Amino acid sequence: MNTLTKLAMGLMGHLAPRPLTGTPDRVVTLPTASIDGGMPLMQALAQRQSRRQFKPGRLEPQTLGDLLWAAAGINRSKLGGRTAPSAMNAQEIVLYAAMAEGLYRYEPGLHQLRLFAASDVRRVTGYQDFVDDADLDLIFVADHSRMSLVPAAQRVAYANVAAGAMAQNVYLYCA
Repeated sequence: MNTLTKLAMGLMGHLAPRPLTGTPDRVVTLPTASIDGGMPLMQALAQRQSRRQFKPGRLEPQTLGDLLWAAAGINRSKLGGRTAPSAMNAQEIVLYAAMAEGLYRYEPGLHQLRLFAASDVRRVTGYQDFVDDADLDLIFVADHSRMSLVPAAQRVAYANVAAGAMAQNVYLYCA
């Protein structure tokens, strides 16, 4: 289905999440992020790109854990500091992982995924077909109630910047 058709079907409520084939894990404990190695930053920037094709199969637990940690993990445990910046440390972006196994919320402090919805929501999270079957679809949600120190008129802009920083961390990890 093309993007326009998918958009129209979504707006009319004709797209629904897919049912799961099995019972999802309530909590997925992720392996500790592997922070050693990798390529130099300038090489990662040179290789950063967007793709619309994905390898078939599931992400390895280590890859999934590393990717989520890169997006929103704790990198300074004493301060609760994160891998991505957030104005006034509001940490307003909540990260969700949509997979065939269900929709999970990433919990940075415990470095785990907690089941949020027992359905495959990937096909209703965007308007491009390739998202429907991608092994992982990241969803960035701004919780403006966490932004009490940010003037209300600026909350959307601040949240957009925070989500963009998190997404860039994911792109760099993938490169």
